[in-house]
Amino acid sequence: FTSEGYAAGYYGYIWADVLAADAYEAFVETGNSYDPAVALKLYKYIYSIGGSVDPAQAYRNYRGRDPKIEALLRARGFPVK
Repeated sequence: FTSEGYAAGYYGYIWADVLAADAYEAFVETGNSYDPAVALKLYKYIYSIGGSVDPAQAYRNYRGRDPKIEALLRARGFPVK
């Protein structure tokens, strides 16, 4: 990277992809990409809270754990054990 600022910004994009892929896997794990119960949890713990909860804690509340990079690796076609 040519500058630290660019690298930090790019990292932010990759981290957003990790969060999105891992959040989507909650749906995949149910076998239903439109599972209403998972959608309600996503709304309750992520979308409806705004900035009232620390984002990392909000994600833990939604998934019950920290995000895992394996979801992004799978989404991009890498083999994951």
